[in-house]
Amino acid sequence: MNVPALAPVEALLVIPALSALILAFLSGYRLTSYINVISSGMTLVLALGLLFDRPEPGSYLFVDDLNIVFIVLSTFIGFTTSVFSASYIGHEIETGKLKPAYVRFYHAMYQSMMFAMNLALLANNIGLMWVAIEVATLTTVLMVGIYRTPEALEAAWKYFILGSVGIALALFGTILVYMSAEPVLGEGYNAMVWTALMLHGAEFSPRLLNVAFVFLMLGYGTKVGLVPMHAWLPDAHAEGPTPISAVLSGLLLNVALYAVLRFKMLLAANAAAIAPGPLMITLGLASLIFAGFMLYRRDDIKRLFAYSSIEHMGIITFAFGMGGPLANFAGLLHMTMHSLTKSAIFFAVGHIAQVKGTQKIADIRGLTESHPVLGWGLVAGVMAIAGLPPFGVFMSEFLVVSSTFARQPLLAIPLAFGLLVAFGALLLRVIGLAFGEPSDSIGEVEASVVPLFFHLALVLMMGLWLESHIVAWFQNVAGLLG
Repeated sequence: MNVPALAPVEALLVIPALSALILAFLSGYRLTSYINVISSGMTLVLALGLLFDRPEPGSYLFVDDLNIVFIVLSTFIGFTTSVFSASYIGHEIETGKLKPAYVRFYHAMYQSMMFAMNLALLANNIGLMWVAIEVATLTTVLMVGIYRTPEALEAAWKYFILGSVGIALALFGTILVYMSAEPVLGEGYNAMVWTALMLHGAEFSPRLLNVAFVFLMLGYGTKVGLVPMHAWLPDAHAEGPTPISAVLSGLLLNVALYAVLRFKMLLAANAAAIAPGPLMITLGLASLIFAGFMLYRRDDIKRLFAYSSIEHMGIITFAFGMGGPLANFAGLLHMTMHSLTKSAIFFAVGHIAQVKGTQKIADIRGLTESHPVLGWGLVAGVMAIAGLPPFGVFMSEFLVVSSTFARQPLLAIPLAFGLLVAFGALLLRVIGLAFGEPSDSIGEVEASVVPLFFHLALVLMMGLWLESHIVAWFQNVAGLLG
């Protein structure tokens, strides 16, 4: 009996799903962490394969230039975070902070999350994408509360409640899109297929599309972490395991943004529909400026960088709201740079919190002297995320600002103001964290710093030189986004 081979796009879903099932029945930290790393690595290899062999769109899954950007970035960070997670979780078990019985649950949920995120990015159906994002949210909720402390459970509960409100709004928006498509494409499945929706989008009711986008922007914007729907994000970062902070900032926020961009493209295909740009610009600027000021008031190092994620998702949303080839290119580049840099920062922060025994900023000082590898890694990460040259974030922020000056000079004023406010806060914080008299440590950890410096090396390289194929790829996607 011949068993049909799995296509790469199907294997991207099958491998993490099977791994999650297997991990749920295994015990032993080392075995489960190895399986987690191997599965994540295989998923990354398959995602890279889509760059060279793209399958034709199917009834349920499809691959195009836009979701390849997201799927490659997500699987890459998913893999490097699994490597970081292996040493981080090992230390949590040794110190008794995490019960060994929860480790297989953690790894099973990690692969479940990767499955759900991959499905959301590859789904050729607006309903299936909604379900996948909800599953991804639920898996991260469970991992945020894995320490079972009152604070962790409260953070997980807040994340669940606010995430559920957001996903309910997104569901209502999805239903309205279906209602606008049903008279044109007929009842049933066809009115929910992305490829069909984009082909006939000009024929849909613009009034329904307009209302739908407002609900979709608010619903999925909750998952993006945009102000004022952001309240879940700082708590989730502060109380959950640090690898989850890395995937929240580097993966889940991007997946929700991907959904927003898909619906933005649908509205752009209908000339009578409203322009989605003003709403995205407003939420983006509000997030940037609000988060910039909140950076001055944080006393927890993970909350600090959680607000930094809100700031940068605001910049990215603003860029895509501006639209046009240059702003869209800048948005894609900034999304990539932020994901790589912020996950690297959380890799450093996770081990720093372990060696210092605290997440309180006031109790962490002199890292470059007491722990030079982690200390200088954090300094490099903060320099990168603050937008200093020659790192790639500087290039992407420069493109966002310059494209705004060229098209809407007045909007460039609050944009530049927000960037300067956030820059000052990060500079103030990193001086205290990295320099001065070292604070006490509770011991050394077996830190996996390869993912940290590999990410930073990529961000530095892309700040100095962007390979021509990547430029052409991003330019093509920027053109699709309108």
